[in-house]
Amino acid sequence: MKVDVVVEEDEEGGYVVYVPVLPGCHSQGDTLDEALANIKEAIELYLDVLDPDEKEAALYAISHVRGMKRVEVNA
Repeated sequence: MKVDVVVEEDEEGGYVVYVPVLPGCHSQGDTLDEALANIKEAIELYLDVLDPDEKEAALYAISHVRGMKRVEVNA
């Protein structure tokens, strides 16, 4: 299964990664590779502790994300 994650550079160095459709599922790492490995583990653990109905809802939410798009706004 592929999961879309958001990667942000941390102001103090390294990266913060989170999954928008899984509230509270986030991780970090000093390098991008480390951050991505850590979020993969966090996602697996997150899904592992859900009851069957919650897991089904989470998997449904994950499967219906179509990626991220950037839009231009007037600010």
